[in-house]
Amino acid sequence: MPPTPSMEDYIERIYALIEEKGYARVSDLAENLEVHPSSVTKMIQKLDKGKYVVYEKYRGFVLTPNGKKLGKRLVYRHELLEEFLKVIGVDQENIYQDVEGIEHHLSWNAIDRIGDLVQFFEEDDKRVKQLREVQAKNEEQEQS
Repeated sequence: MPPTPSMEDYIERIYALIEEKGYARVSDLAENLEVHPSSVTKMIQKLDKGKYVVYEKYRGFVLTPNGKKLGKRLVYRHELLEEFLKVIGVDQENIYQDVEGIEHHLSWNAIDRIGDLVQFFEEDDKRVKQLREVQAKNEEQEQS
């Protein structure tokens, strides 16, 4: 079964926590996702049924190879979208919420094209400078 947006959020956080700390616990996820531990346990059980994690009651859980692969892609998607929003000049304080709002609504094809665009801008600083000039010009026009 394909993961729901909520399942993707959990897989992404589990993967990131394991990369960061070497493990992920129910309490870590609950704190990180700002949910109750009981909600985390229910989702871990769903992820176990979906073959994304292996869960043993009272012993914890680990990502399956499929879960690791998906987790890596989800973290990449999140980081890429953050980078994209930075490149196009979105205010830093809006980036996290904006990424959370759009990441589940884009196809992997769209993600790949955004990756191409980010690469295009990062390969030549002049391109980003030109974009900032266009943005400044547009802001001036909006204010007048």
